[in-house]
Amino acid sequence: MRHSPEIPILLLTGCNGQVGFELRRSLAPLGRVVALDRFACDLADLDQVCNVVREHRPDVIVNAAAYTDVDKAETDVDMAFAVNARAVGVLADEAHSLGTLLVHYSTDHVFDGCKDSPYVETDAVNPRTVYGKSKVAGEEAIAAAGAPSLILRTSWVAGAHGGNFAKTILRLARERDSLRVVADQHGAPTSAALIADATAQIVARHWLSGNRADFAAGIYHLAAAGETTWHVYAKEVLRHAAASGVALKAGPDDIEGVASVEYSAAAPRPANSRLNTAKLRQAFGIHLPPWEEGVRYLLDQILTDRDIHA
Repeated sequence: MRHSPEIPILLLTGCNGQVGFELRRSLAPLGRVVALDRFACDLADLDQVCNVVREHRPDVIVNAAAYTDVDKAETDVDMAFAVNARAVGVLADEAHSLGTLLVHYSTDHVFDGCKDSPYVETDAVNPRTVYGKSKVAGEEAIAAAGAPSLILRTSWVAGAHGGNFAKTILRLARERDSLRVVADQHGAPTSAALIADATAQIVARHWLSGNRADFAAGIYHLAAAGETTWHVYAKEVLRHAAASGVALKAGPDDIEGVASVEYSAAAPRPANSRLNTAKLRQAFGIHLPPWEEGVRYLLDQILTDRDIHA
């Protein structure tokens, strides 16, 4: 077990992604954050991943880097598994050697989406896509390494930094008179800021506080409270945008709800992406606000861009 320096070192991969960008902010008060983008730590390069960890010898590794193109992964199988599984295994092995906490993010796509109620952590995984299978393989690699770890499964993630569903809906509503959005897939839009803040709170209170022996490692579900569909989510986005003075061609009432079978995608999406978060709340005392609150916060950030009001 390595001895931590007076100022903890937190190694953050994928610092320019939606969650990584928010983690740079939320982790900053906890110690020295070594924030690495894809060029400084490319998870497809296993030697580089190993060397980076050994160079910095962090107290905490937060892996926010991932292969997230769900459709492209169907044909880019080796790269998806390299980033989402093999590199994660290297990080886990290095974390185990150092006695370092590894925080890793997984997804609702590890499930097939056929359950009638929200998924709990002990439900059997059954991914239907290459992306989901690669994320399961990453979870398994962490378990095999035996490192102290925190795996946070999230769903429908959106941040002000980077592309996401809310930004796409805003763009289309400014270009078109009507929109068609899937209405038979259920989940909870979860802001990147919420994920980052929850991560920082857990790391600060339960790892860096000196109570590591009592740290409740394992898999947890982290998603905003409540549930909705992509169709209702889109309506909420446009209601808030219109109230904020954004000029739109299509308003909330101009969005038609349609069945997912009407959209052809290389990779199927889960019909049920709902995640039960009771385990996280009970273990760490994390408050998870309603999804609507996160969407409004996200839109307030997006709408500060002057161009969106033009």
